[in-house]
Formats: sequence, C-alpha cells, structure tokens
Amino acid sequence: METGSPGGARTTEAGAGTSWAPPVWTGLPPGLLRMRRLLLVVWLGLAAVAVGLVLGLCVGPSWAAFALLPLAGTGWGWVLLGRNWRSWRYAERADDLLISRGVLWREETVVPYGRMQLVEVTSGPVERHFGLASVQLHTAAAATDATIPGLDPAEAERLRDRLTQLGQARSAGL
Repeated sequence: METGSPGGARTTEAGAGTSWAPPVWTGLPPGLLRMRRLLLVVWLGLAAVAVGLVLGLCVGPSWAAFALLPLAGTGWGWVLLGRNWRSWRYAERADDLLISRGVLWREETVVPYGRMQLVEVTSGPVERHFGLASVQLHTAAAATDATIPGLDPAEAERLRDRLTQLGQARSAGL
C-alpha cells in the first residue's frame, strides 16, 4: 500500500522509497505560433480587403467600417492563438506519453507505450517552410489517437524513434 507524503513523494508502507515525481512538461516551439499568426493575418487580411472592395463597390464610401470587422477578428485571433499555443505541452514518462492542451476545456491524453501501433511524422508545405513537423500517434482505440503539432523536425524524429522503440518493448510483454 502506498501513502503520500507532504512533499509529493510516495513511499510504500515498508519504506522501500518508491518515489513519484510530477511529469516534466515540454512546450511547443515558438515557430508554430509564428506560423499560425502569419496564416491568420494573411487570411483575415485578405477577407478585410475583399469585404472592403465588395462593400465599397456596392454601398459606397462607408465600406471602411465593415472592413474593420475582419481586422478586429485578427486582433482577437492573435490573442487566442497565443493562449492556445501556450496550452499545448507533452511529457514522456516511464510507461506512457502525456499530451495536454486546451484553454477553456483542458484535455489531457495518456497514451501507454504498449498500446501504440503507429507513430508518424508529418510535415505539410507550410510547416516545412517554417521548419516544423507533427507527430501523430495511432493506437488500437481511435479515440486515443493523439497529435503533437509544431515540433522541430529533429525533435519529431527523435520522439518518433523513442516512442516506436518503447512501444515495441512494451508490446512484446503483452
């Protein structure tokens, strides 16, 4: 039977000294935030120009007020993207991988290494331009598939290799 101590360490009743430490979280690199903010500015900037032109041609000079709506959306989205980016993190533990995300609704996914069937590293054209890659984990249960977006390609490959190695070692014992 285990008991908790005030310092957060757990010990067994026999005093064997089994320790428990909180996970060491790793955040996402800032390149993901830069990429997402640039895409926000480009798409909502184009929307502002389109709204301004259409309303300017149809309504007249009062179009400027309506063109400010996509620009206000850009400012709001800028802040929300920063909060979302800060909420993403992952931790490698001895038996599983933790992925945490979300601002209003926090979601923490625990993926046991022995349940992993496939670990993919993907990188689309925009991600490659910004030097980013994503790691996607596939398990037997579709609901527990997890993704870690916006990693440096070297870190994504290291994580893929480590997770694959740990997954093979843990599944061999099943």
